Amino acid sequence: MIERESWKPEFAKRFDERQDELKWLYCEIYKNDEAAYEWLCNSLYGYYTDRKETLKRLDRKRVSNPDWYKQNDMVGMMMYTNAFAGNLKGVKEKLDYVEKSGANYLHFMPLLESPEGKSDGGYAVADFRKVQPELGTMKDLDSLTAACHKRGISCCLDFVMNHTSEDHEWAKAAIAGDEEARKRYFFYDTWDIPNQYEKTVPQVFPTTAPGNFTWRDDCKKIVMTMFYPYQWDLNYANPVVFNDMVGNMLYLANRGIDIIRLDAVPYIWKRIGTDCRNQPEVHTLVRMMRIISEIVCPGTLLLGEVVMEPAKVVPYFGSVEKPECHMLYNVTTMASTWHTVATRDVRLLRRQMDQVSVLPKDYVFLNYLRCHDDIGWGLDYPWLKQFGIDEVAHKKYLNDYLTGAWEGSDSRGELYNDDPTLGDARLCGTTASLCGVEAALFEQDKEKLEKCLNLDKMLHAYMFTQSGIPVIYSGDEIAQVNDYDYHYDIHKASDSRYLHRGDFNWEEAAQVDKKGSWQGKFFYELRKMETLRAEHPVFNGKADVWTVDTYHNDVLGIGRYYEGEQLFGYFNFGGEDREITIPADYKSVNLMTGKNIKANRVVVKPYSYVWALQKLA
Repeated sequence: MIERESWKPEFAKRFDERQDELKWLYCEIYKNDEAAYEWLCNSLYGYYTDRKETLKRLDRKRVSNPDWYKQNDMVGMMMYTNAFAGNLKGVKEKLDYVEKSGANYLHFMPLLESPEGKSDGGYAVADFRKVQPELGTMKDLDSLTAACHKRGISCCLDFVMNHTSEDHEWAKAAIAGDEEARKRYFFYDTWDIPNQYEKTVPQVFPTTAPGNFTWRDDCKKIVMTMFYPYQWDLNYANPVVFNDMVGNMLYLANRGIDIIRLDAVPYIWKRIGTDCRNQPEVHTLVRMMRIISEIVCPGTLLLGEVVMEPAKVVPYFGSVEKPECHMLYNVTTMASTWHTVATRDVRLLRRQMDQVSVLPKDYVFLNYLRCHDDIGWGLDYPWLKQFGIDEVAHKKYLNDYLTGAWEGSDSRGELYNDDPTLGDARLCGTTASLCGVEAALFEQDKEKLEKCLNLDKMLHAYMFTQSGIPVIYSGDEIAQVNDYDYHYDIHKASDSRYLHRGDFNWEEAAQVDKKGSWQGKFFYELRKMETLRAEHPVFNGKADVWTVDTYHNDVLGIGRYYEGEQLFGYFNFGGEDREITIPADYKSVNLMTGKNIKANRVVVKPYSYVWALQKLA
């Protein structure tokens, strides 16, 4: 029975407005399990009452301005706590630097308890309610998020919902023979059913973790492990799993987490005979999580991690009437960007941007040049085929170029999950190293350094020109290069993603305020881009956006219009000067320099950009 007699009016009102759909969805997916539904509803009120009054006030403020996260003043920064400042207390002490860099959205990479050596970078969670001890405590996390909120900084944290660590209490109970615990996972006595799955389910990491199931000698059972053998897939067909995982999500929201990143969300529903991705039930579960967050903590957002092509990504926004995720990653544009760096041909990137630009303006994407993960080449090869491009050969070229194996390339990356047979290796590296900054510094070539820094700045300007929230990986604001120390760490050496997960270089950061330093010029040019983006309405997410024909295959043109301002951004991925004629009869001003552009004609230098602003009213 739902115990609503003591509910406070605020919670009761939110619940009553949404309970019909929530119950309908829940009972449909969980076969009218009324007891499980009532347990869930009663637990929601408990999380509401546990929520601090400061967070409830923030909820009300955001409900009154539902577009608060869609403004053009949002700038994200993602970081590993230990790499940035050692621990949570250290991050709190470094918030002055965060503000200085312009970030007002901090994504803390996984920091919940995970076993050393079997953590997958923190994505094998052993306890959803405990911080990794060397990083601090939940009290430290509370203190950090509270300090961020006082500065107007929103906080994001990964919620690893597809699986738990083999060291989680549920998994330990399952190993010990607890049948209820085993129902939280996928346990089998023989390979009959696992073999049926294997016929249609692709492998996530075919070279480092082949197969989707693992034999456990400690309990003489087979368990589903789609990612790594120590990450056990949760069975969301069991309502107890959904109820308890929702509780974990709300617990984190009550720690002051504003954005819950739903990790690997497309994988959470399994069905034999399918690829176990993007099943209809996944959208039901995410929709219920959206409804639940609107009831308990309506100032909290859901960010979906859907690393797939646009046709499979967009459905996770849901519909206008029944929304799911508030935000999604602009994955394909990121991959297409590095394709463009390597090929100096903007046509694929332009096509990708055209596809994104026609989507409803309510859809908010996170835009980024790189993240904690690798760069995979999920490009539109059927479209590229018209230019005579062979997929396997092209992927090899991209990887050769961006690792510096291609003659004349200054990029310095490393391969991840290299499979020579399929030619499907992925790529790792910091933005600066992939742009050639590392090579230029090693060679002590000032001219090359300027060229490579220009490319790095141009890519950031291009990212800031897109609609959505730009997210910078910590260190990219000072053009930090690869960290090769991971090769000497037994727990990291097999995972080349640690190449770009190195410790933040505070010595380099100290250079930004030294007169004439290249670090300072780079840092403050990015900072100026952020400031101009926040000041000008044309960067608002509601702006009309389109691509512009520059008549040069190596120059990308982007147009934006909003509230009497029109912007044309030009981004030269090639090595030659390109003269561009700017459309319209309005006077254009170079937004970065403030100088008029004569006759609306501008030369865009190699690996550089121009923001041309026009006032139409």
